Amino acid sequence: MSREVLQLQNRHTEERLSLRAIHHEGQLCLELKGSLPARSEGPPLHVHFVENEEGVVRSGTLSAILDGQRLTVGSGQSASFAAGSVHRWWNEGDELLVFDGIARPLVDLDRLLEAVFEVLNAGPSGRPDPFYMAHLALRHWNTQYLAVMPRPVQAVLFRVMVAVGTVMGKYRGTDWPGCPARCIGVDRTAARNTAAGSPSGAGI
Repeated sequence: MSREVLQLQNRHTEERLSLRAIHHEGQLCLELKGSLPARSEGPPLHVHFVENEEGVVRSGTLSAILDGQRLTVGSGQSASFAAGSVHRWWNEGDELLVFDGIARPLVDLDRLLEAVFEVLNAGPSGRPDPFYMAHLALRHWNTQYLAVMPRPVQAVLFRVMVAVGTVMGKYRGTDWPGCPARCIGVDRTAARNTAAGSPSGAGI
């Protein structure tokens, strides 16, 4: 299967993401193109410790929380989420939200997103399997943070859950949701060069 462009879809919310590696201004970056239906929730509060996000809304309206401040980004407007910022976004409008985005430099956001979508799709709506979520959170511990609970609590709880899940056989083989052997992200060797200037995108 070609991974030059990685297509992701949440079967519960119909959120769609298209991911591709690009070279931009001397950096390996992640290009994101996506959509979210009207009146739909996006991801929970989260932090990218290394990757900066920026972009533009193509249609609809993006609502966001950035470090405690409410943002509304309309069609044609841009937004940016600096590395280390606590943020989330959603679509509270009546139109389909369509956005383009870039994360730079590309570290592991593509692998995280692929694993998260797998875990979400494998479970019932709003109830992803906590054992798989704990495993992927620990794998990306130094670069990504799902701010659903204090980080020190996560450090203890997730390690206990992964230990228990290992005993239960939750991570046996490579067929379990979010398995790192399969969720390897985009093909970095296929990254294309972009023109000078900031490519269009919307922070995720």
